[in-house]
Amino acid sequence: MSIPKEKQVHGEKRDPAQSRGEQIQAAEHEAAKQRLLAQAEAERIPAEETTKAVPDRRWRRGQS
Repeated sequence: MSIPKEKQVHGEKRDPAQSRGEQIQAAEHEAAKQRLLAQAEAERIPAEETTKAVPDRRWRRGQS
């Protein structure tokens, strides 16, 4: 008795329902990844802004 090719684990063919489920999961994973990348890009502070010299005058408090 042989196992049908679509049920074989190590064969090239798989159960179509499992394959479809994996495709859906992969698509959802990719969509979530893209949303996170878009959010990170929106919240990103450009390097030019983080390297500006900004005077910090807090140390002068109390010194007059």
